[in-house]
Amino acid sequence: MSRRILFIWLVGISTSLVYGQDIHFSQFYQTPLVTNPANTAVFNGDVRAIVNYRNQWANLAPFTTYGLSFDMGFLKKKSKNAYMGAGLTVFRDIAGDSKLSTTIVNLSVSSVITVNDHNDISAGIQGGFAQKSLAGSSFEWGSQYDGTGYNSTINSNEASTYEDYFYGDFSAGIKWVYSKTTSANVVGSERFNVSMGFAVLHINAPKQEFDLEKLHREFVTDVGLYIGLSGTSLSLIPSIIYMQQGPLKEINAGILIRYAIKEETRYTGLLKETAFFFGAYYRFGDAIIPTVMFEIANYAIGLSYDINVSGLKTASNGQGGFEISLRFINPNPFKYGAGSKYRRRSLY
Repeated sequence: MSRRILFIWLVGISTSLVYGQDIHFSQFYQTPLVTNPANTAVFNGDVRAIVNYRNQWANLAPFTTYGLSFDMGFLKKKSKNAYMGAGLTVFRDIAGDSKLSTTIVNLSVSSVITVNDHNDISAGIQGGFAQKSLAGSSFEWGSQYDGTGYNSTINSNEASTYEDYFYGDFSAGIKWVYSKTTSANVVGSERFNVSMGFAVLHINAPKQEFDLEKLHREFVTDVGLYIGLSGTSLSLIPSIIYMQQGPLKEINAGILIRYAIKEETRYTGLLKETAFFFGAYYRFGDAIIPTVMFEIANYAIGLSYDINVSGLKTASNGQGGFEISLRFINPNPFKYGAGSKYRRRSLY
């Protein structure tokens, strides 16, 4: 009980914490439609689907988050220099012993313009709704203290049911991608990418029934690089994301190293691209996040774990959050060559 009280106290007053009001994923690069609507359909292929799962602080006040996103490009055949994108995201988060649950459904639309052989610019908007609910029956009130401890048989005289509520939500963003591939024979590590994005989430600042204030607008800036090391099977993928939401902020920065176990031939496609990623991220003031990812042809699976290094480590014993993601892209994003309509528009 004392550890749980300490945990709640630290969450409430620690200024070093970086958690915002939104659903939270450490593998932000595997939730592209959550971080920026302009990421919609900005990838190598026609169809993309991603499933996410996160389980945080399971030994104290558990936070569990599930996610599913789907996006695709269309009208690509009508123009070589521009196309449209559409996407759907569905997320559900269940937080703490009170079972505060948030369900979010958003639709996004984007326009992707090819400026020249190396530069793409995209802009996107997103809109949808969210539902929040609260399980008041699980609350423990001070009036239920019997002199020695909590007694569930004592009537708290407090409300045990809370009505669910809905609110609309709208976001917008822009993104720039520079891509260059120097390899002549295979789709190997000899490429260079830069991406920069900026988004404003919750433009309408919707009112929150269970909270004392509105959902703050969130400003998200992310920068990423893909640096293929010529003559090797290695690539460096550093990235950083900065999120500012009201008085709260989060900075997550790190690097993944990609080792191409097997590269797909550019023209025949008989060999399937296979790669292993390893590295770590640091969420400033909060956690170190070792990360691995395995990629083969259309599929990629990512695993990460938050090792808590903030003031919460006293209550959590350093335990943080386990996260897994599964991504599918069709057609195979590595099967492209001279004259192909695809080129590297994303880092991963």
